[in-house]
Amino acid sequence: MSAAQPITILYTGGTIGMQPSADGLAPAGGFAERIRAAQQEQGVALPVWQLHELTPLLDSANMTPTQWLTLHAAVIEAVNAGCPGVLVLHGTDTLAYSAAALRLLMPDVPVPVLITGAMLPAGTPAGDAWPNLFGALNALESAEAGVQVFFNGQLMHGARVSKRSSTRFDAFAPVARPRAAEALNELPAALSWQQPRDEVALGLISLYPGISAEVVSAQLNNVKGAVIECYGSGTGPADNQALLQTLHSAHRRGVLLVGISQCVEGAVNFGTYAAGSALAACGLINGGGMTREAALGKLFSLLGSRLNHKECAALVALDWCGEMRD
Repeated sequence: MSAAQPITILYTGGTIGMQPSADGLAPAGGFAERIRAAQQEQGVALPVWQLHELTPLLDSANMTPTQWLTLHAAVIEAVNAGCPGVLVLHGTDTLAYSAAALRLLMPDVPVPVLITGAMLPAGTPAGDAWPNLFGALNALESAEAGVQVFFNGQLMHGARVSKRSSTRFDAFAPVARPRAAEALNELPAALSWQQPRDEVALGLISLYPGISAEVVSAQLNNVKGAVIECYGSGTGPADNQALLQTLHSAHRRGVLLVGISQCVEGAVNFGTYAAGSALAACGLINGGGMTREAALGKLFSLLGSRLNHKECAALVALDWCGEMRD
C-alpha cells in the first residue's frame, strides 16, 4: 500500500467509541484524540491515518439504508482523493448489514475497505476495541481490494458474515452456506463502485407456520423488492392459495422477490420439493446460499441503480463478488 496518502477512518458511532451517559452507553465524539492517546500509550506502530466523523454519530441499532448511501459516498470521496484504504468504525448490531450493503454497492472498489467495531467500549480493561481498531489499520496495508470485515483478528468477506453472539469477542464469522451460483461475466457500468444509487424501500419476510396472506400483503405494499426467507431448501406453505396469490400479485406489479433459506447453513433449490416449485411459480428468484444481509444489500444495490426490472431479475441470481459462489 502506498504511503502517499493517509488511510481514512470513517467513524459512524457504535460501541467502540461510546461513553457513559445518564441513559447508558451512547455515541461520543472526539474519538480521534482518544485513538492517538491509546496509540501513544501502547506504543503501537500504525500507518498514517485521518479520521472523519459522520454525523450524527449513531448506535448501529439506528442505522438505515440512508447511512449506507452516506458511507458509500464517503468511501468514493476518500478513494478519489487518493486514499489507499478505508476503515469504517461501526456498531456491531447492524455491522453485517452495512458490510454486505457496501460490498454489493461497490463490488469492484479498487482499494481495501475494512469494517470493524467492538463488543466493549474503547478504554475498557482487556476489551476488544483497540485490538480491533489497531489490527484493522495494520491489516489494511496488505489486505486485498474489496469490502471486508475485520474482527477478533480475522479478515472476512463483507457479504458472507453474520453476527453470531451478543457478548463474545469473536461475534462475527463467515456463514458456511452452499454457494454455487453462476458467476457474472462482466459487471454492468450501473453497478460499478462509483455509481450513485437511489434509496429504495425493501421488505424482509420470514415464513412461519400459519403466516397469513394478509401479513405478507401488508409487508409487500410500497416496496420495490423483498427477501423471502423460506424453509430449508426453499419451501413454504404451498397449500395456502391466498398466500401464493399475494406473492404472485406482488411479482406481477414489479416487486422483485428473492428467496433464501432460513437455515444457518442452507441454500435454496426450489425444484427439490413441490412446495418449493410453487414458490418459484409465484415469481421468487433463487437466492442460492446468500445470507439475509447479502440478499438485502444486493437488492438495495440493484434496485437503486435504475436498471430495469428485467435486468435486475437476471442479475440478482448471479454471483458478483463471492456472495453466491465459492
